This record gives sequence, C-alpha cells and structure tokens, in this order.
Amino acid sequence: MKYVEAIKLNKKDNVLVLPDGGRASERVKQRLALVSDVPAGHKIACMDIAAREPIVKYGHVIGLAKTAIKSGEHVHEHNVATRLGTESEMFPPPHSGGRSVFRPVAADAGSFSGFRRAVGRAGVRNDLWVIPTVGCVNGELRAVLKSYGKPEWIDDVKLLEHPYGCSQLGADIENTARILAGLADNPNAAGVLFVGLGCENLQICELTRRAASKEKIRSVVLQEEGSDRIYSLLDELAEKAPRDRESFPISDLCVGVKCGGSDGYSGLTANPLVGRFSDALTAKGGTILATEIPEMFGAENVITEKIDSGEVYEKFIELDKWFRNFFVCHNQPIYENPSPGNRAGGITTLEEKSLGAVEKMGRAPVTQVLKYGEQIKPGGGAQICFSPGNDLVSCTALAGSGAQIILFTTGRGTPFGSVVPTVKISTNTPLAEKRPYWIDFDAGTLLLGASWEKECGRLMDFVLEVAAGRRAAHENKGSFDIAVFKDGVTL
Repeated sequence: MKYVEAIKLNKKDNVLVLPDGGRASERVKQRLALVSDVPAGHKIACMDIAAREPIVKYGHVIGLAKTAIKSGEHVHEHNVATRLGTESEMFPPPHSGGRSVFRPVAADAGSFSGFRRAVGRAGVRNDLWVIPTVGCVNGELRAVLKSYGKPEWIDDVKLLEHPYGCSQLGADIENTARILAGLADNPNAAGVLFVGLGCENLQICELTRRAASKEKIRSVVLQEEGSDRIYSLLDELAEKAPRDRESFPISDLCVGVKCGGSDGYSGLTANPLVGRFSDALTAKGGTILATEIPEMFGAENVITEKIDSGEVYEKFIELDKWFRNFFVCHNQPIYENPSPGNRAGGITTLEEKSLGAVEKMGRAPVTQVLKYGEQIKPGGGAQICFSPGNDLVSCTALAGSGAQIILFTTGRGTPFGSVVPTVKISTNTPLAEKRPYWIDFDAGTLLLGASWEKECGRLMDFVLEVAAGRRAAHENKGSFDIAVFKDGVTL
C-alpha cells in the first residue's frame, strides 16, 4: 500500500505534517487514516486530542483544541485556538543560565572577499547610498540620479527613499533618525550622501552627529546649494572608495535572518536549514542578526534558553513586553497573526509561526539585544534587534544594525529586496521553479531526500559567493527598498 508522507518533528508532538497533503481515507505511514482532505503543508492529529488539550508541534504547545479532535483529523484554525492573550502568561521564567551549543572559533574558520572600510567591518558591496533626510526630495533625487554615471568600481548607487523626516514628533522622529544613521554606518556603503531640503524637522547635522562612519559621509541642503552639487559629491565619495576586494575573516560577516510569506513547509525546510547555517557561521566567529519581535511571541522560552547574560535576558524581556504593549495601546490583539497567506499555507497560530520562525537563529547563544538602528556588537553569536515583523521594516532594521547580507525564507514567494543583498530561500521546489526570478536558493530539496549537511554546506558556499559579488535576484532588477518604523502622529 502507498502511504501519504507524514512528518513528526518532535517525539512530544501530537500532530503530523503532511508535506504533500492527502485525501480522505488515505493512510499515512503511521497507519492513520485521514478523516478529510488535507492541503499540502497542513497538519493532522496523530492521536485523539480532547477539547482544551494542548496541540504540540516542534515539542512545544502551539495552541489549544477548541473541540475534541480525532486521530487522523485535519488540525487547523477551525479546531485550534491560540493560547496568547492581550496580557501574556507566556513569559519565560527568570534567567537561570543558557544551555546553548557554541563551539570555540576554529583557527581555520575561513574567509570572505570584501571591501576594506576606514572604520568598522568590511563591506560585501562597494555602493554609494543617497539618503534623504525628508520625503520631499525623493522625486528630485530620482531625476538627478538617472543622469549620474557611476564609476566602474562602484557596484550600485542606491537611493534610500522614505516618506518621513518632517511633521514627526518625539519618539516617532527619533526612530527615523536612528535608522537612517544606522543605515549610513552599514559597511556595504563605501560612501553616503545625506540630502536635505532645509526646512525639515530632521536636520542633516543631527544625522551626521549620530553616524559613526563620518569620514565616508557628505551632505547637501537643496534649498541652499541646489541639485547640481550632488554630482560632484558623489564623484568625491567614489574616488575615496576602494577599487579591489580583499580577504577578510568570516568573523567580520554579519548575516540577517528573516522570513516572509511563510507556509507549512517553512518550519520543515528553509527555516531549520538557515538555523544550521547560523550554527556554522557563528562557529566560525560570524554574527547572526535576528528581529521580527512579534513573531517571537509564544516562543520566548526558546530564545531565553540561549541567553547566558542576565543583562541580555532583561533586555530581551523588556523588548518583548514593549511590542506586546504596542499592540495593546493600539487596541489590537497580539495574536492578529498569522497572515491570510500563512494560514492558507498551513500555519494555524502565532505560537506555531513563532516556533518555526525562531529556528532560523540556530543554537548559538544570544549575546546582544539591540535598539532600533544600533550597530551589532563584537563577539559574534546570535544578536537580536528591534523591529516588528513587516518585511520591509524588519529588513531595513537588519541593514540598519549592520547586516551585510540577509537570508529571507519564503514559502509563497516575494520579489522584495532590501538595500543589502537579500537572498530569497524557497521552502519548496515548485516555488523555486515557478519564480526563478525571485528565488535564489531552493531548500525544497530537503523534502526530496537531500542531505541536511550537504545543503547547509551548499548554502554557506552560496552566501560566500554573494559576499564576493554574486548578485541576488533582486539586485539584478535594481530593487532596493527600505521602510522606517513609525509610531506616532503626523502633523
């Protein structure tokens, strides 16, 4: 008899995942018969579950049964409810020491090819970034940059458009200043040109004061100097940029991890593969940078088990509480997630989404928790920066804290690309085949029997190729977007 494939992710689980789905009355390898048709990537019960009993996946509770669920029955939002509420009972216990697995950095950890910077880490791109202080100048800058001819040693001239910088107050304009200054410090930018109008709230002098890499920054105020000055300043920055790549230790590499358009395969293939990559990178002294704080709700204990510092533990709990209160203050439930696309792909609750999402961080210790726009700290490991889960906002936060490359896992696909190379990793092979102009790396091979060790090595090789200049799919199309986190009134 041919059985429907089913995967049990942890021995504690009371659900199975059907990678290819199944039809009513078909049987899985565990000898269960399907009660009804089940879409690909969705779950079934592998035992009878009483009403209000926990639903367990990844060895953790992802929700509670709304009603009694029979063995073989489809398990999804129609019969499962989240345990999360507006006030959490889910905070982990007080810090008691981490239990992460972290090997000493090997002497032969390897290297990557990048560009030397006068201050800070090496860049993997030799870009010029034009950063407006205010949205009023976006259109003018688009027109000016169309006629600028970049030198051959400059990879891209990128305009980091955003609509803010004026008519903002308090913490709202503070967020804009933090992230724009953080982006200016990203090592992929060989030179940065701040462009202001002149009358905006966010003045160029404030951004320059905040940025650490002042030697690579130039500025122009259009109401005072006009647009023609932009060309000579870009030429000046280009002349100061290095011409050639050099070899740098992998400890100089920071890779951001992000998921978007997740599906039922995300926690089976792409996210755990990125987790293995994270282990390999941090073992070589590199840094993994994670964010999407609301997509850690319900999985906080997985994070705190990897924190060895009481100070870092308190910072993480404070950050988690801030985002929970952010939802409450705006009269929104913290569990207004997963998205419709997530649910269609088989993700039932925020706890399930979070548990799958945090797998991208691997097992390395969490060594730092960073404010919005704050740069990563020395010491490697996994570090966490402030941001919600929105794709554009969170990838901008990763770049603003120093990620040179972002690994972006997706089950449903997206054409999005950030201002740093954003490697799209598909959870399933049909997506990679259908959208090759979006997807850079296919993790769906793992469902077809590929070796985890081999695929992790292949991903590491691919990342080092991107670091050395191989362009991600979005770079080939010139797609470089940012978005600023907004929390406040607009005048």
